[in-house]
Amino acid sequence: MIRHIVFFRARRREDVGAVLEGLSILKTIPHATLLEVTLNGRLDQLGNEVDVVVYGEFADAAALAAYKAHPTYQASIDRVRPLRDLRIAADYVANAPHSL
Repeated sequence: MIRHIVFFRARRREDVGAVLEGLSILKTIPHATLLEVTLNGRLDQLGNEVDVVVYGEFADAAALAAYKAHPTYQASIDRVRPLRDLRIAADYVANAPHSL
């Protein structure tokens, strides 16, 4: 399983809702086994730069690639890119052996 996590920060405070809405359309894409789009709970006092979090689980790399190739994925990018100033993404294989 591949876990896909993406953090977003809106350029302006008043755009956070629009960023959340623009990312929420990703939940209609059928390739994830789990996809969450949520506001950052801001529970960590050391780092609260992130406004919205996208968390997805995919059966394999092909499922993640199909998700990213879906037209709704591009529609979400088109809506959110002008409103955000930060996007950080990470993908990793769950339960894979780790090496340093």
